[in-house]
Amino acid sequence: MEATTTPLLHVLVLVLVLFLFDSAVAQPFLFDPINPLLNAGPAQKKPSYETSFTGIWELVRNSSGVSAMHLVITKENKAILFDATNSGTSLLPLPAGNCRPDPTNKTNGEDCWAHAAEYDFVADQLRPLKVLTNTWCSSGGFAADGTLVQSGGFHEGATAVRYLKTCPTCDWIEYPTALSVNRWYATQQILPDGSFIVVGGRREFSYEFIPAPGQSNPSNYKLPFLIETTDDEENNLYPFLHLSTDGNLFIFANNRSILLDPRTHTILREFPPLKDGSHNYPASASSALLPLRLRSSTTAPIPAEVIICGGASHKSAALAAEKVFIPALRRCSRLTITKPNPRWHTEVMPTPRVMADMLLLPNADVLIINGASKGTSGWGWAESPNLEPLLYRPSSRRNERFKKLTPTTIPRMYHSTSAVLPDTSILVAGSNPNNRYNYTAQYPTEFRLEKFYPPYLDPALAVHRPRIVKELVPSSVTYGTSFQVVFDVSDLGLELGDLKVTMYAPPFTTHGFSMNQRLLILSTVELSLPGLGRWTVAVTAPPSGVVAPPGYYLLFVVNRAVPSEGVWVQLL
Repeated sequence: MEATTTPLLHVLVLVLVLFLFDSAVAQPFLFDPINPLLNAGPAQKKPSYETSFTGIWELVRNSSGVSAMHLVITKENKAILFDATNSGTSLLPLPAGNCRPDPTNKTNGEDCWAHAAEYDFVADQLRPLKVLTNTWCSSGGFAADGTLVQSGGFHEGATAVRYLKTCPTCDWIEYPTALSVNRWYATQQILPDGSFIVVGGRREFSYEFIPAPGQSNPSNYKLPFLIETTDDEENNLYPFLHLSTDGNLFIFANNRSILLDPRTHTILREFPPLKDGSHNYPASASSALLPLRLRSSTTAPIPAEVIICGGASHKSAALAAEKVFIPALRRCSRLTITKPNPRWHTEVMPTPRVMADMLLLPNADVLIINGASKGTSGWGWAESPNLEPLLYRPSSRRNERFKKLTPTTIPRMYHSTSAVLPDTSILVAGSNPNNRYNYTAQYPTEFRLEKFYPPYLDPALAVHRPRIVKELVPSSVTYGTSFQVVFDVSDLGLELGDLKVTMYAPPFTTHGFSMNQRLLILSTVELSLPGLGRWTVAVTAPPSGVVAPPGYYLLFVVNRAVPSEGVWVQLL
């Protein structure tokens, strides 16, 4: 009798367990939309998944063909990298019969070598691009349709605007006289309506808006602030531009900053100075707008906080020109630009740094990578390469935010770049602190491409890494609407408070500044489990172009600091 009833009891127990499990998880986990990141999920917030892993490096290609002074990642999962046109013969020929005119070539008036390239980092294929005007120290950003809009440069390229669409055979379309004045070492920023503003440039103390293709600007808007912040070494080129959450433009140059209304051309306020040295080219610090935490059911302003790390003393460039290299700055300073009376809050990096890149990671941490420990930006103006990336966690306790990561073996000095890839690894490229391609200098021209895998890519954390079901996620979303993100993960105890859903605007990176970079932490409303291991999280799109300009963003699901691979979503 006992032998025949035991299996029946097992079946009954199993049915009861499945019923209770289904009752517990089939209903959505409700979420407080007023404070989505602090009050989500269980009463006690779970810690981030973290190990002792400090990242690894991989050499992915021995030659990029051109040295990557500028770097962007397109919605087609291609890297566009390009240099100046006057750096010398590259390692990537243009197709036969497709040379560019070059008046400086006294032999035949042609240049048959590429100075821009498209790198398919999935297939590991390189395609030469033909840029006509000189892109040396230029700027750029992505339009709402994913087209790269690129401005300024040197000589015949200083007033140019260039367009590169994202098709398999697309190449540059150029308008050499689009801008009103030379924009060399200027900064370009997308605005809420999808238009672009270009600010500054060497000996150009003004700003203008990029005109429609084929048109030219007859004039510009003067900005005396740029004259005021120019010192004997300049130290205000490539000013830091960040679009605030009120639609105004934060502009930082040298050690001062203002808030400009680009619609009325009015300076609304000046912020306290940052008195620890200089922070713009050649004293190149790094800067970013820290991740924005969005809300779904409140009209309260969204706080916007800027961070600036590193830089150099006011006289570092003059000393470097005499081959005297003094340590770069070690300070990181944060300023909440939406507060009525903000002040800088400063902390100290583990190492000094100049001309580094600052990237916002999909999990809302910050990566500081590349650069040097002594000197400034410029040809031969730095030494002591800083090979060790830093992880900065903005939401951690003060004095617990920095973590040293695994060093590379390849110096990435002046004219080096980096970018976040959709798989959440980091592409690292470039470095040429020489006035032409030079392979015997102390720091030779660099063509090797590396990938850096941050701590969240520890193989031991793979079990916690979500996988977005791409075909079940909308390819485009409209401002202020709710949409669902479907993903797989094996964490059975997953709760809404464990998750972030982030959207990342891929930047245009050059000279230690990633223009137009933006990371949004979306408001998450509910979480449900429609099937074993498959989850659906409901989120709210950003409210307007003021908070998130139109365009293509990488969407990530983050499980306790471990991000999924990204999928492209167009915000309209």
